Amino acid sequence: MAIDSSKFLQLPPKGTDAPAVLFRNSYQTGVFSIFYAIGRHPLYLWRAQVRNGHIRRLTDEHIGSAALEVAGNNVSTCQVTCPEQDRQTLGVKLPFLVLLVKNLNKYFAFEVEVLDDQGQKRRFKASNFHSGTKVGPFNCSMPLQLEPGWNQVMFNLADFTKRAFNSNYVETTRMTIHANCRLRRIFFMDRLYDVEDGEKQAVFFWLL
Repeated sequence: MAIDSSKFLQLPPKGTDAPAVLFRNSYQTGVFSIFYAIGRHPLYLWRAQVRNGHIRRLTDEHIGSAALEVAGNNVSTCQVTCPEQDRQTLGVKLPFLVLLVKNLNKYFAFEVEVLDDQGQKRRFKASNFHSGTKVGPFNCSMPLQLEPGWNQVMFNLADFTKRAFNSNYVETTRMTIHANCRLRRIFFMDRLYDVEDGEKQAVFFWLL
């Protein structure tokens, strides 16, 4: 697997000193992580919102290592979002997004917001409870099939932006993970590599 270039970055400051764009001017090549459950502060860049649920780090019994569990009665009221502040954007240019998530056999969703070459922000939402793909001017929702246990969810942002909105992917601006899942890692890649941490491959259904 390629070198994780995010390991060589100093984490940006938080609060009023936090930059508006976290990584646009950072060196991005190979693999670029924005979440890793075994880090000292895995949610440093993230904002957690919890109602009727919990967000906690635990040791997963199948992998024998740390994972972040995001669980709640409603997917819209229990979530983690990156960047932490609404005024901020990620500025990650790498086009392949990978999530290592565990299927908890409950409703689960995640959202990715991207900037395209038309200067528009577009949002993709994938979930295991959508029955088909729906595309609007700025939003695209699609079904996601997860296998039992741990899954590697790979998302080609450049391809999906072109197919859904007939525009070109520039960068990822924001990401939200909703209940219910266990989360091991989230990272971007400049091209496809073998992902050692992942197990079963998740499947998107593009139904237009």
